[in-house]
Amino acid sequence: MELEKTMSLENTFDQRLKELSSIGSDPTGGMTRLLYTDSWKQAQEYVKKQMESMGMTTQFDKVGNLFGRVEGTELPNETIMSGSHIDTVVNGGTLDGQFGVVAALTASQLLLEKYGKPRRSLEVISMAEEEGSRFPTVFWGSKNFVGIADNDEIKDIEDAEGYKFVDEMHRQGFDTNEKQIKRDDIKAFVEGHIEQGSILETEHEQIGIVNSIAGQRRYNITLKGEANHAGTTPLNYRHDAVYGMSKMISKALDRAHEIGDPLVLTFGKVVPKPNTVNVVPGEVLFTMDCRHTDKNFLSKFTKEVEDMMRQIAKEMGLGIDIDLWMDEAPVPMDDHIVKIIEKKAKEGKYNYRIMHSGAGHDSQIIAPNFPTAMIFVPSIKGISHNPAESTKLKDLVEGVKLLADTLYELAYK
Repeated sequence: MELEKTMSLENTFDQRLKELSSIGSDPTGGMTRLLYTDSWKQAQEYVKKQMESMGMTTQFDKVGNLFGRVEGTELPNETIMSGSHIDTVVNGGTLDGQFGVVAALTASQLLLEKYGKPRRSLEVISMAEEEGSRFPTVFWGSKNFVGIADNDEIKDIEDAEGYKFVDEMHRQGFDTNEKQIKRDDIKAFVEGHIEQGSILETEHEQIGIVNSIAGQRRYNITLKGEANHAGTTPLNYRHDAVYGMSKMISKALDRAHEIGDPLVLTFGKVVPKPNTVNVVPGEVLFTMDCRHTDKNFLSKFTKEVEDMMRQIAKEMGLGIDIDLWMDEAPVPMDDHIVKIIEKKAKEGKYNYRIMHSGAGHDSQIIAPNFPTAMIFVPSIKGISHNPAESTKLKDLVEGVKLLADTLYELAYK
């Protein structure tokens, strides 16, 4: 099947994206649409109306995930699903998450108008939350969808203004009295998303077919030395925590550069104490974020870095505490669906590459439970989580077209 790049497809997609982007627009630019706020609920209600206008039956689950469904004519108990999350980061862009929702709506509408009802059931999901921007929890939508959410986790948490998670959930008409039951009808989930990186743009490619999501290890590392006078303490007498940190970071990054892609290593936060211009820093907390697509390599590399840090701390007379607070294994995408997407990309002469995702997505929660794959479109300058987040309309539409081609193969054949 070939789906033509018509103005109606482009206009329908563009209009939906603009209308949805107006809900939660931030006065300072970009969008702020956080879980269980009024703008979040308004956005979900907008998506619900769009689903119903396409003839889909709609329903919310108990936590606010929204589903729009068309029953299959021959295999109604086999469901092909697409979508993403509806929430944003604070002062974020208009595409992260939202593109996947609008793309799924538009691709489904195109198929229903052109081919009628599918053989298998076709379903669009607008997930409640992925970002963790309001409350200290992430993937609340997808974790509930696959039945692994922990209700105890959200029982007592609140946002920065003191609003309790449970109270805000109840205010919008949702609840978590019982654990969500995992569905057994999902045969494929395909998520469209912006890349949030610069590879596709740099390589002049319009489509990324994701075959895995990188694993992540995140650390808080604390070095303790001795604070002292900056003018009267000779260098050889010091136990300078920041000097020790700088040695560790430099050595770790040099090693990471030697290894290269797909390994990435980031030291993104530094908190020295006492953080004063004329005092030798006696303590410093810094973070480390390490990602790779191979679980064994990720473990081996981070162990190497940990050992190196402890050795440097010992040599410099520093105390060290290494706290590994996130350890997410890499998540492979379903090989069968990846091959279907690549087949449709070749048939449609899309300009594409097979790639991994360095960022986390709802798909990493869904993939261990249901066959899953992702389609990326380029991000201009790789910018995301920022009002400047943008993708050329023609590239967004190419992503919608390939998603429609893929859903046709999965739901209609």
